[in-house]
Amino acid sequence: MGKLCVRLLIAGLSISLAVAADGEWRTYGGDLGNMRYSPLDQINAANFSKLEVAWRFKTDALGPRPEFYFQSTPLMVRGRLYSTAGSRRAVVALDAATGEMLWMHSEHEGKRGEMAPRQLSGRGLAYWTDGKEERILYVTPGYRLIALNAQTGAIVTGFGRGGVVDLKQDFDQEIDLINGDVGLHATPIVAKNVVIVGAAHLSGMGPVSRKNVKGYVRGFDARTGKRLWTFHTIPRPGEFGIDTWEQDSWSYTGNTGVWGQMSVDEELGMVYLGVEIPTGDYYGGHRPGNGLFGESLVALDLQTGKRKWHYQFIHHGIWDMDVPCAPILTNITVNGRIIKAVAQPTKQSFLYVFDRVTGQPIWPIAERPVEKGDVPGEWYSPTQPFPTKPPAYHSQGVSIDRLIDFTPQLRAEAEKLVSRYKIGPLFTPPVVSKLEGPLGTIVSPGTSGGTNWPGGSYDPATNIV
Repeated sequence: MGKLCVRLLIAGLSISLAVAADGEWRTYGGDLGNMRYSPLDQINAANFSKLEVAWRFKTDALGPRPEFYFQSTPLMVRGRLYSTAGSRRAVVALDAATGEMLWMHSEHEGKRGEMAPRQLSGRGLAYWTDGKEERILYVTPGYRLIALNAQTGAIVTGFGRGGVVDLKQDFDQEIDLINGDVGLHATPIVAKNVVIVGAAHLSGMGPVSRKNVKGYVRGFDARTGKRLWTFHTIPRPGEFGIDTWEQDSWSYTGNTGVWGQMSVDEELGMVYLGVEIPTGDYYGGHRPGNGLFGESLVALDLQTGKRKWHYQFIHHGIWDMDVPCAPILTNITVNGRIIKAVAQPTKQSFLYVFDRVTGQPIWPIAERPVEKGDVPGEWYSPTQPFPTKPPAYHSQGVSIDRLIDFTPQLRAEAEKLVSRYKIGPLFTPPVVSKLEGPLGTIVSPGTSGGTNWPGGSYDPATNIV
């Protein structure tokens, strides 16, 4: 795949970048703003071809079957690597220089783990320290938050109940502890002694019901595991945004979890989270209205969970354009003014850029009319947001002139095949599939993006996202 880059002018660097200067990587994105940048320069173009494998660590035995979809980003702290690994999502601590396993922790969750919507090793874990004590925090497949001693791997018994916070409880809703459709494969994020945990649901394009578990976001005390706050990603009566759910659809609709990574500005005391689509990736007739906070970027107060601001990228989504990854926090200069910015990569290949203090778009975002579909019972938003800058970093929409044209014959065959489908620009609506056509809607970018969960990074040396 080619490299997709968006250039931004940067005035200053995040203070947290200093942490990476000695080779440490203490949080999933390198720093809490998820720049995913390291200034290390020992490996370069001149010596890259001479690299050799220093050690290997196999994870096959860490679970009842070998891992086949390893996605973890290990952390490196004080010469130790920490990672989730294996099909039971064990936690391992390794000597970074030799690969020796220093300790391993594994939870056997039985049926609860077997029925979990997000299984395998997940995307990693979180590290916390108060300068004296060090902890590793992670979420099991069965949706339990575990605290471990980072030196020994022992359970921190004073956290939650015996080292465990059951995330299916104290969740402002009733959830089946075994079969409830909620889990997490992303990592928690820890800042100012607050552990913030999102939610993910079963992958799939056709839900079995219009009802589902709601993917609320919660903050917990890093020392005790006590719940500090809950942010309702689907508002409840009396809360901001309830009017965007028509016909009381808020009461039964679920999902709207934050299954990607989050970002934090500790100085501002704010956490930034990207919310997924409500229940029903391609049909939303049962949830009329724009449906806040589905497919939105939401800024919360780190200590209280109160909403500071939000921006909805997709009104009443019917394209599975979840916000899949962490927003990037950095400072940019626009028209001579330094702005604390947040830049959110998206599946639709737009990079939305805001003032992270106020939520105001840095460059205008235009609400433009989009096509209304004809699926029976569906509700359609008449407009969708289109950033005017930066330009889209991948092609959007499908048209005849984008089809293969190596030869006239190939172009003719492509046009014949595509004629059986509906095509159009970004936000072309889904159709009811019919044998006589259209069989469906061809969209670009597809449901994987654009940008998906691997997200983006920012290089302050070149000013490129």
